[in-house]
Amino acid sequence: MHRTPVNPVTWSLALGFPQGELVTGAQRTLHISGQTAMDADGRPQHDGDLAAQLSLSVDNLESVLRAADMDLSHLVRLAVYTTDVDGLLSHYGVLAGRLATAGAAPTTTLLGVSGLAVPGQLVELDGTAVA
Repeated sequence: MHRTPVNPVTWSLALGFPQGELVTGAQRTLHISGQTAMDADGRPQHDGDLAAQLSLSVDNLESVLRAADMDLSHLVRLAVYTTDVDGLLSHYGVLAGRLATAGAAPTTTLLGVSGLAVPGQLVELDGTAVA
């Protein structure tokens, strides 16, 4: 697999993500459903704690990747949905640090939403990984 960043402008590079990424030679693609701060039994965790919810959401994202013999470095697209954009931005280092440690710089979209499917959840992550 070969990954080529596509950056007609470069401002996003300072924030840790490319404008696009061309993937060639990939043999497996994993589309990951939204991951939130739920435990293994489907119970919401960390009510009202955005940083803790973000951390557990990344843990859950990594669990799906591991089950497919992948890790965060295989992400080529990441969508971040939150009910509190300002709050998420103040804790964005939780996510950015995990991605940087893994050597991951997926294309990224951050969206503010009025609510998520599970009441009390403040953040949800979904993505696409290739190997």
